[in-house]
Amino acid sequence: MPVEVIPVLHNVSSVQRVVDMARLSYSLGLDTLVVTKAYGGAAQSGVPEAMRLALKLGKSLVVLPELRDAVNLLSPTHVLAVTPSRAERLVGPGGLEGLEGRVLVVFSGGEPELDPSEAAGAIRVYIEGVEGKVGPIAEAALILYFLLRGGGDGRG
Repeated sequence: MPVEVIPVLHNVSSVQRVVDMARLSYSLGLDTLVVTKAYGGAAQSGVPEAMRLALKLGKSLVVLPELRDAVNLLSPTHVLAVTPSRAERLVGPGGLEGLEGRVLVVFSGGEPELDPSEAAGAIRVYIEGVEGKVGPIAEAALILYFLLRGGGDGRG
């Protein structure tokens, strides 16, 4: 079964972070980006700018109030939560073994990691060979690239 990777940017207030995540996701060939719990500038300016980019490229942007809404509505086979300090598995150039179906990859849009309650039930992952938090866009670039190139075509 092929893997469909869908990035999720959760709990974000930065306009630039939303736009950068959209550019990154779409440039990797992904069709869908999900933004959950956007507030402040991200909600007022970042989401509209990312929507403009999505429409221009023929891609999708899904904006939802909570992470659980994305999980409930998109019915993923797996949820990966990017958590540098509590990772159970590491994602490297070979991707991540055992993934199939629809995979949501959740990146924290703010400085704190995902709250343990938000990551409940998810596979907690981080980047092989990287020590410490490098920020959500760098994390997304590496993890999404490894997942897409390491284990078949994961374009969503």
